[in-house]
Amino acid sequence: MDRETMKDSSTNARLGAAWREARRLYPLYANLAKEFVIDSPACPALDEGNEAPSEEEVTQAQQWLLDLDERIQVHQLRQFLQTSSLAGERGLRDLLIHHLGKKHSNVDRDKIDFLFVQYFAHCAPSGLQDENIDLACVAKVLEPVLGTVERTVPQRLQPVEQLVSEANAAKDLNHLLASHVLDKGRQLKESLGEEYFSPTAILTFTRFGFLMRRIFFRLMYQDLNGIVEGLRDLEKSGVSTLDCRRAQFSAEEPIARLRMICQSWKVLFHAEYSSGQPLRMLVDLRAVVDGALAHTAKTAPARAAGPLKQAAAAGASAGSEASEFEVLPSRPEGRE
Repeated sequence: MDRETMKDSSTNARLGAAWREARRLYPLYANLAKEFVIDSPACPALDEGNEAPSEEEVTQAQQWLLDLDERIQVHQLRQFLQTSSLAGERGLRDLLIHHLGKKHSNVDRDKIDFLFVQYFAHCAPSGLQDENIDLACVAKVLEPVLGTVERTVPQRLQPVEQLVSEANAAKDLNHLLASHVLDKGRQLKESLGEEYFSPTAILTFTRFGFLMRRIFFRLMYQDLNGIVEGLRDLEKSGVSTLDCRRAQFSAEEPIARLRMICQSWKVLFHAEYSSGQPLRMLVDLRAVVDGALAHTAKTAPARAAGPLKQAAAAGASAGSEASEFEVLPSRPEGRE
């Protein structure tokens, strides 16, 4: 085979691989754009599903994907992939390979960070306990994407283990946020620059992100269940409304409505556990309910002779001495 023939064969193989990747990604990107009303020009070659596209058509398809990458925000990708039936193992792997092959920006880093955590969550054995999630476990699950990876954590990444310990020590969401663990993890990722995309760093932060997700959901459900149980106890005591201005609700918020809001939050945070404002409201609402419960218990003997609104109002100021916390803003990001 002469050199020219070999060159043509190599080009055809490259174009064929690029076209197969684009066709696999097309349904996912098209549905994501539709769900979030992202206006995008059509890609005739992908629409028609040509079996033997020209080089120009392959280039157009690749550019179509790249253009959409620029417009898809991280929180949209996160929400879509955690709720769409298209986000199976193959779809996640294709997305990872696609993003790893690009020139990386901070937004790409955040998307890749989320995609690896989501891929691990999807493919890891069920019933996996936190103490069994070490680098060897993560490396085994990510091998179809990363290949064989060195599993020794370099000195620069050692702080990650301390961050996991701090997060595990949090007794509720307020304490987790006050520890700034999520912010510290983000700062460490940013400080690595291109080193973040090294296989060992990806292993380390995939483990970190997955454990943070577990800790977050555990604490979130703990707080939500605490709120719902507290609302039930307040209703039994005759309280029907709460002063929830601290949590950005009304001064006389019906308990029935608060219960419905808590149910909607379970869905919201399942898709986007870095949402800033709703997360702050959740933490503040827990403080309001706990404050109202404490006041109700303290004034129980006197309630029979007077209205119960003072117990509800007490929730608005209760916990005002609690430590301040910082919630990462809702942004094209992803969370950790």
